[in-house]
Formats: sequence, C-alpha cells, structure tokens
Amino acid sequence: MPNFGGYQNELYGAALSGVLPKVPVDYATLVARAEAAMPPYVLNYVQGGCGDETTQNRNRSAFDQWGMVPRMMVDASERDLSIDLFGMTLPTPLFMCPIGVTGICTQDGHGDIAAAQAAAATGIPLCASTLANDPLEDVLKASGETPGLFQLYTPRDPDLAASLVGRAEAAGYKAIVVTLDTWVTGWRPRDLNSGNFPQLRGHVLENYFVDPVFLKLLGKPVAGNLPEAIGLWSRLFGKVLTWDDMAWLKSLTKLPIVLKGICHGDDARRAVDAGADGIYCSNHGGRQANGGIAAIDLLPDVVAGSGDLPVLFDLGIRSGSDVVKALALGATAVGVGRPYSYGLALDGAAGAAHVLKCILAEADLMMAVNGYPSIAAVRAEGARRLG
Repeated sequence: MPNFGGYQNELYGAALSGVLPKVPVDYATLVARAEAAMPPYVLNYVQGGCGDETTQNRNRSAFDQWGMVPRMMVDASERDLSIDLFGMTLPTPLFMCPIGVTGICTQDGHGDIAAAQAAAATGIPLCASTLANDPLEDVLKASGETPGLFQLYTPRDPDLAASLVGRAEAAGYKAIVVTLDTWVTGWRPRDLNSGNFPQLRGHVLENYFVDPVFLKLLGKPVAGNLPEAIGLWSRLFGKVLTWDDMAWLKSLTKLPIVLKGICHGDDARRAVDAGADGIYCSNHGGRQANGGIAAIDLLPDVVAGSGDLPVLFDLGIRSGSDVVKALALGATAVGVGRPYSYGLALDGAAGAAHVLKCILAEADLMMAVNGYPSIAAVRAEGARRLG
C-alpha cells in the first residue's frame, strides 16, 4: 500500500542538499504567501464569504471542537486509505473541490489545466467546475489517468444543460455534481466593495463560449461580441431546481448524479428517494448564505439520512487532521478547496500537488500514530465532540 506519509522523508532528504519547499507545508504560511502573490480581485473572490463571514469562519473553527482518540498496541505500520466511489477504486479519499475561479488563480490564466495536472501527479481527482478558463474536455485530458468529476451549474435553458452534461459524459467524467444553492449569488461584501464579479468581465466562461448550444443561442461568434455573450450567460445562469427536476436531471446522462449543497438529514433522505447516486454535504464555504451551522457539525445527520449512498464533504478542510475527522464522522470522500488554490497561485500545478501531498501525508501519519490502519478503523473509532 502507498506510504503517503513518506512525503515528509522526501522533504527532509531534499533539505540535506539545501533544498527547502518552494511552497509552505503549513496552512498559515501558505495563506500569507498566497495573499502576497495573488491579485486582490482574485484573492477577494477566493477568500471572501457571505455577509460578515460568520458561517465561513465557523466551517473552519468547528473542527477544533472535534477530537480523535488514539488506540495503542495496534499495527498501523501500513495504512489503507483507498475508497470505492461510483465504481472506482481510488487510492485516497481526497478530491479537489470545484472552485469557479481556479482558472485565474495562475498567472497564465490556465489554472484549471494546472489543477488537472496536479490531479495527474497525485492521483487525487479534480471536480472540475462549469466556470472555467479552459473547456471541460481539455481539463479532463490534462488529468491523465486520474479520473475526474464534473460540477454543473444548471442553466435555465434545458438544451444548454443537456449539452454541458453530454459533453462531460462524452469526455469521460465519472459523475455529474449538481450544485443546488447557487441559482442566485449570495451577499458578498468583499466583492461588492470592489465591484468584483469575474464572470461579468468575461472570466471563467469558456465552457459556455465553446458550447454549440450556447453559440446557437448567441447567434454570432463570441469574438468581437463579448458583451453580448456575457449578457446571454448572465440571463441563462441559475435554474431553480426542485425535487421534481430529479427525473429530468437523471434523463440527461447515464453517469451518477451527485447533489451538492445537502445539509439536512431529511433532504438527504429525499435525495435517496428521488434517485440520487451521491450526496455532497456543503454550504458552499459560507459564500452563499450567512448565519448557518458549520458543515462538519451537520455531516453526521446527512450521513445518517444518506443510507448506503456515498457522502462527499468539503467545508473547512485545511489539514490532514481535518480530513481524518471528516472521515470519522462518516464522509466517504473529502474535498480540499482553498488550500490547493493557494498552491496554484504560488507554483502552478507543482504547487497544488505539493499542498495536496502535504495534507495527505499528515492524514496518513495521523492514522499511523493513532493506531488506525484503515479508514474503516477511523470510522469505527469515530470523532468525539470536545466539552
């Protein structure tokens, strides 16, 4: 089995030759370096949340209220971190979350390709966003042998929705992740104060601008007609989805349908009844609605309501210990968001891969030290709420 914790030995070995990590291994220093490197309009969009960002901050701080109990005299010299997801056997439970401005996190404007290259280098799948600077087909191709998921912002035009999903299926993505909570944009003061909405300036819209249905609706080339293309995108973005739409969504593809934004156990049960293939517990990083409960605190109820369906989770993950805690509370797969975007900003694909390897190494070593040789052992022990 892979020894992911061995990455620390690589770093120590390189240091003996005078080579220190180009990208920091700890989150606090990573953030500080990224803040100095990223343009303000990109940084504000990546870091910003809704309202006074209370929910966003709770997503992170709530992890400190959960703890793991080590078990001794257990042979954890080898750890099995593999998971089964939608018919795939993946080497780790990690995936890269869809981030709508990944494309502009690198200086060359091809951050989506760089994230996919990080997926190829690490074996950690990318959940590619509809909002991208490169076509979804090119993004998956850059992922090499590592499978990918495609996140859908469902457009109001059903033919355009069918086209996006059909393209993702034809390209070879393994599941369609349907975001439920972004048919309208939440109140984001950081972006409002700076007048910053990248899409309205033509960024990360390439999946629309190359789509045959979108181009037919536009009735003219995008080149030379960018304001009209942006206006059409704005009018088409954001279909309000209800449970009645599940049959239509499932009719679009043979791929598994994962519902992203589920935070209530009853909604998880309804998703099961409606034929969903996976549940994605997420409050959009606190970017869409403020005043909510931290997602990690909602995860156990969502897992209980999901039955046998896999549960993806992605809020507030900053370290390997966070990953282990989410697994202990029942997550099948755990998404990393802002950390890899900072890695992209500092060193492109190599920077993102380094960040992911650091998080994975810490998770692996935590399991080793705590006597958890497998994810099943982590779940059996569970996480305990402090106090």
